[in-house]
Amino acid sequence: MVFFRSVRAGALALVLCSIPALAHAETLREALTSAYVNNPSILSALLNVKATAENIALAKSGKLPKIGASGSLTTSYTGGTPDPVTSLTFGASLSQNLFDNFKTEADIEAARALTEASRYSLQNSEQNVLLAVVQAYWNVIQYTQLVKLAQDNVDFYQAQVNSAKDRLKIGEGTKIDVSQAEARLAQGSASYESAIASLQTSQASYERYVGHKPKNLVSTYKVGSLLPKSLDAAISEAVSSHPAVLSAKAAIRASQANSDAANAAFGPTLDLTSSVGSAVTVIPGQGTSLSQPTAKVGFSLAIPIYAGGALGANVRKSNLNQIKSEVDALATRDQVKESLISAWSTMQSATAQIQSANSAVSSGQLTLDGTVQERDVGQATTLDVLNAQSELTTVRETLIQATASKAIATFAVIAATGHLTASDLGLSVEVKTGEDYIAKVEDVWAELRALD
Repeated sequence: MVFFRSVRAGALALVLCSIPALAHAETLREALTSAYVNNPSILSALLNVKATAENIALAKSGKLPKIGASGSLTTSYTGGTPDPVTSLTFGASLSQNLFDNFKTEADIEAARALTEASRYSLQNSEQNVLLAVVQAYWNVIQYTQLVKLAQDNVDFYQAQVNSAKDRLKIGEGTKIDVSQAEARLAQGSASYESAIASLQTSQASYERYVGHKPKNLVSTYKVGSLLPKSLDAAISEAVSSHPAVLSAKAAIRASQANSDAANAAFGPTLDLTSSVGSAVTVIPGQGTSLSQPTAKVGFSLAIPIYAGGALGANVRKSNLNQIKSEVDALATRDQVKESLISAWSTMQSATAQIQSANSAVSSGQLTLDGTVQERDVGQATTLDVLNAQSELTTVRETLIQATASKAIATFAVIAATGHLTASDLGLSVEVKTGEDYIAKVEDVWAELRALD
């Protein structure tokens, strides 16, 4: 059994080398804060909000004047004249849409709705990341405890192997007792290695989301009033506050505005165009002449009559997309309700498992102690002791797993109601919403100013 002990020691050292000294225990709140600040998924979603917000400025440009300046310099040669004639022309132009059947207004509304949808998508990404942190946090705690339990289990079986061999030497045991104990030791060692592998995987997941390796995690948490009092209250909160549902509703607004824009394309458009300019000509031997400034003002009216079927196709397509957005919103709502009910059921089931496992652990420990004493006086066999230890280990595993499952499910319920956010959790971070950037984009005269 020296091989099992050496493998167990090496695996445990591999796990413990990634855990700092017990100087500081990292709380779940600290892990959530670190993830919110460092996780790239949240930053990516924030950048998407900013990029989507630029569509507002693009849409608003349709209502604003376009002003430009132009100039040209030409040099020409005339036959028989050795010196060139130089001409400089310069001018300015302005164009302004006066009426486009309210298509621009519809485009602006669509852009604003899509920006709102991206804001809720950011919040949804935030929730997904924070829930993943909770899962990783509790998985590390769970597998750390399971590793310790598996180690204790192996130590117990090793002691039984030694005991069986000692009793065999003095004629009180049998080779069958030794073989049974060694078989359980082999199974326990395999379970220990499996627990080590699961712990290492959970540590890697933790580092992915939080940004650093786990540091002495603690199994205490408080959710306060964030947890709904009943399933019905949770469902009501979810369908009204979950960011995925709100994003889907904003997408409906955007598709309705796109449909209005497609219908507006059938109407007339009226544009104002104006320009002013002059020219300077330099003629050798005659000096410089400045032409009289010229100015032009005109109106342009366009009425679509036939566009090869494109206008009608755009209307039909936008109408179908509007219907699709409404169907997608219903599907999203149902998915949120499903995830909520599942998390709520898991939470309730885990609570019952914890109560049952606590009683079973106490009973199982008494049973094991009594069986060992009975074996020592010849009233029970080694197999009875091994079975009692196996049953106790199983209920202890159930207790550890149920405790982690309840914690994760509790936060999953909060996430399903739309309140697993940095703001709701009261994390000490600057909440990222993109609202400040959107406000700057709404400034239609920001053409020459840089946006952060």
